[in-house]
Amino acid sequence: MTGPVLPPPDRSPAPSTSNQRPAPLPRSAFADGVDRLINGIARHWLAIFNTAWALYFLLPLAAPFFMQVGLVTPARVIYGLYSFTCHQLPDHSYFLFGSNPVPLIPDLEANGMGEGLDLLQRRQFIGNPELGYKTAICQRDLAIYGAVLAAGLLYALVRPKGDKGMRQLPLWLFLIFLIPIGVDGLTQLVGLRESNWELRTLTGALFGAAAVWFAYPYVDDAMQEVLAAPPQR
Repeated sequence: MTGPVLPPPDRSPAPSTSNQRPAPLPRSAFADGVDRLINGIARHWLAIFNTAWALYFLLPLAAPFFMQVGLVTPARVIYGLYSFTCHQLPDHSYFLFGSNPVPLIPDLEANGMGEGLDLLQRRQFIGNPELGYKTAICQRDLAIYGAVLAAGLLYALVRPKGDKGMRQLPLWLFLIFLIPIGVDGLTQLVGLRESNWELRTLTGALFGAAAVWFAYPYVDDAMQEVLAAPPQR
């Protein structure tokens, strides 16, 4: 008598799991923190920009104030920091706490700067109690950064509150706004003519305002895209 016949063992390969997606790993507290930081910057980028420009614009004005009240060390620190971004020539700078806010070379030489100095020597002259003290950046730079700050504050008031940002300044019109500062600065640089404080201020302000009108809508649209994107998993 024979026992029951058993079926042969199944030797077919086990089903592949290579196409199965692994379960998502739980997000770390660090990743959540990075997301919150990025979203916070995207949501408040304009306030961050305006605060940074306000500091950059006001510190050069603080330097002559510090000199006037006797805080020489912080004043010289500011002058030193901004010397990397501006030529700081005294005849191209505003002077505060003196009788003439825009002294030229004859006035400067007659009141303590010294005669016959080269450019590097002249830029070291900060001022004195008779002349007042120069701002830590020149007239043109002060106008540029002041206009950037003013235009940024205005942008905060007039930009749309929805997802669509403010209309951007066309590139061709932005290039037109560059012409005055380019002509004034270049013709002075090559020695064809000497600019004055009115032109430096006007051309600098035009450039600063146009730069904000051209760039900030781009930044605004990019930040809105960041906020609309789903969180990374």
